[in-house]
Amino acid sequence: MPDARTTAFDIDLYHIDAAYLAWKSGYNAPSAFELFTRGTPFRGGYMLTAGLEPAAEFIGNFRFTREQLAWLRTIKPYEDEFFEMLGAFRFTGDVYAMAEGEIAFAHQPLLRVEASFVQGMLLEAGLLRALGIGTLIATKSARIRTTVGNCSYADFGFRRAHEPIWATRSAYIGGTDSTSYVEAAHRFNIPSSGTIPHAIVQAYPDELTAFREIARLMPKYMLLLDTYDVDQGIDNAITAAKEEAANGSGHTLMAVRIDSGDLAAWARLVKSRLVTAGMGDVKVLVSGDLDEFKAQDLLATGAPIDGFGVGGNLAVGLGSIESDYIGGVIGAVYKLSWIDLPGDDDDRMKIAGSKSTWPGKKAVYRFGDFDHDLVTLDHELAPDGGRPLLHPWMKEGTLLHSHPSLTEIRERAMSNLAAMPTWLKALAPEQDYDVRFSDELVALRDRIVAEHK
Repeated sequence: MPDARTTAFDIDLYHIDAAYLAWKSGYNAPSAFELFTRGTPFRGGYMLTAGLEPAAEFIGNFRFTREQLAWLRTIKPYEDEFFEMLGAFRFTGDVYAMAEGEIAFAHQPLLRVEASFVQGMLLEAGLLRALGIGTLIATKSARIRTTVGNCSYADFGFRRAHEPIWATRSAYIGGTDSTSYVEAAHRFNIPSSGTIPHAIVQAYPDELTAFREIARLMPKYMLLLDTYDVDQGIDNAITAAKEEAANGSGHTLMAVRIDSGDLAAWARLVKSRLVTAGMGDVKVLVSGDLDEFKAQDLLATGAPIDGFGVGGNLAVGLGSIESDYIGGVIGAVYKLSWIDLPGDDDDRMKIAGSKSTWPGKKAVYRFGDFDHDLVTLDHELAPDGGRPLLHPWMKEGTLLHSHPSLTEIRERAMSNLAAMPTWLKALAPEQDYDVRFSDELVALRDRIVAEHK
């Protein structure tokens, strides 16, 4: 359910000033704003889109309260009519968006808002936040998913996340199998998972006593081996599990987890002991500051690891310090691309070197299984064989369809990831994906640039 609070103050102060200037000077005209990125995060080759559900929540709850307007009047000496306009604000525009779980690339609009200038301007920060964070975490999760292959992959990042509920949702879209975060598991029906904390082991007189109690009280249990020493921990785990099995309770040790040290070496030792004890079906899980690069390195050693728990690096979309890959932000931008002003060229672009933008309202098409993409002006005829990626999402401020289930979104994401060529899924691809721009779009850009020289 949407939050009860208003989201109208989820803006920067300059949005109020820009809205006033457009309103006061008669430039509150029909406009188009597009949200896109200038690159892909983590130096990777793609993005996995997410964030439409929090975006819809943001738009639906965007309204100014009397208290908010009263406070604004104390810092902005604008006319009463302007504040009355803000007080009546409801988004009534149209929105086009890529579906969640789609694969996207730089300079492609992930979302386009068509509305009055004031309406489109006031939505900037909230939409950047929703889609920027969502797509960042989903992309990070997808990179881990494609790295660990068929190993289980759990999200342990709640306690580190800046936006835990939406981070968990995006991580699931990107490929996690489960989450330790109870609220997200409940709200989104994501499978829940977890082992035990070090504290419960420390609460008992010794580790073996703790493991015996866990085995006695929990029908299906997992044990954390590194509270004191993994070598001792696996022996105590085997002892407790065998004793409980002999009692006939039917309680089963499902997995053991290693959270520190040389994870590859410990995994080999632990699996060897389990196999020797006739318990080779017990899963070996690892965690502890993991990311896609560390998972790749661990699997490259051939260590018998069955599953990964990934926490803060996933939940906040970090890069990799060790591998010198930047993360933490996706760098999305939201730019005016078109405005309907009498007697003026409607198309707009920013001319600023590497920060230049493409003008006009645009469409995106994909050809084949990632043969190439084509970005066109939206009024151009759809190219033969191209699959459109931008679709109507809101009409006159109302969602055109209910949100698909999270399961459907995740299935779309997994299908798209499976269809991608292997080279594009590499953590550091050696080439860029082929994104082309139509002749008409290129000509429009060149003409506008020439006119401003």
